[in-house]
Amino acid sequence: MAQETNTLTASPRDQHGKGPARQLRFKGLIPAVCYGPHEKPVHFAVAPDAIKKAIATPHKFNTVITLQIEGKAPRTVLFKDYEKDPVDGKILHADFLDVRMDADVVVQVPVVLIGKPAGVTEGGILQQVTRTLPVICRPAQIPEKIEVDVSALKIAESLHLSDVKAPPGVKFKLKEATIAVVAIPEKEEVVVKAAAVPGAEGAAPVAGAEGAAPATGAPGAPGAAAPAAAGKPGAPAPAAGKEPGKGGKK
Repeated sequence: MAQETNTLTASPRDQHGKGPARQLRFKGLIPAVCYGPHEKPVHFAVAPDAIKKAIATPHKFNTVITLQIEGKAPRTVLFKDYEKDPVDGKILHADFLDVRMDADVVVQVPVVLIGKPAGVTEGGILQQVTRTLPVICRPAQIPEKIEVDVSALKIAESLHLSDVKAPPGVKFKLKEATIAVVAIPEKEEVVVKAAAVPGAEGAAPVAGAEGAAPATGAPGAPGAAAPAAAGKPGAPAPAAGKEPGKGGKK
C-alpha cells in the first residue's frame, strides 16, 4: 500500500556558518539542507515542531515529504539525518534527501520479530541480531517495517536473511545477514565447599583429640600450666588448717 505524502513548509536561507545558524536557533528555527542526485542543494530554515509533525506517521523517518520552500518549486524529499544537542536533545540541524517517485531509493527499515520460538519454550533465549535492514524500492513502496516470523526456531538455531521474504516491490540490499538466534542459556557454575572433617588435611583439630591443642587453662590437660603457689614464688604450700603467714601455735 502506497504511503501518503506530508507537506513541510520552510523559508529560504542565504547565509551560512555558525553565526547565522545561532541566530536562527534563537528565533526558534533550525538550519536545514536538501541535497540529492536530481537537484542542486538548497539551504532553508524550518521549525523543529514542523519536522516532528511531518514525520508523525507509521513510516516515521521514511515518510515521503513534499518540501515547500517559500518562493521555490516544491520538492519530494525524505528526512535523511539530523544533529541534536547532547544536553537537551533539541534538533540543531537537519538533512533532507531529494528523491523522485519513479526512482529507487535506499532506506533503512526496522525489523520486527513475531511469534514465540519453539526453542524459547525449551529454555533457550531469543536474541535479535539485526534490527534494521537496508532496502531498495520506490519511495511510495517503502514498508513501515519488515516482520519476521521466528516461531519455528529451535534452540541453538538461527534465522537468516535468505529465510525472509521481501515485501512486494522491495529488494534487500544485503545478500546475507543473521536476523535472530535462539541461544543456549549459560549454566551457572555452582561451587560446593567441603565440610571440615576431623583428621583431614587442613581441617581444624577437635578438642580432646590426640595432637589437638588443649584449651587455655583447662585442668588436667597435658602441658597445661599449674596454678601459681600462694604467696611468694618458691614458698611451700601452707599446712592444712593453717592460714598463710601465721604460726602453728595459738
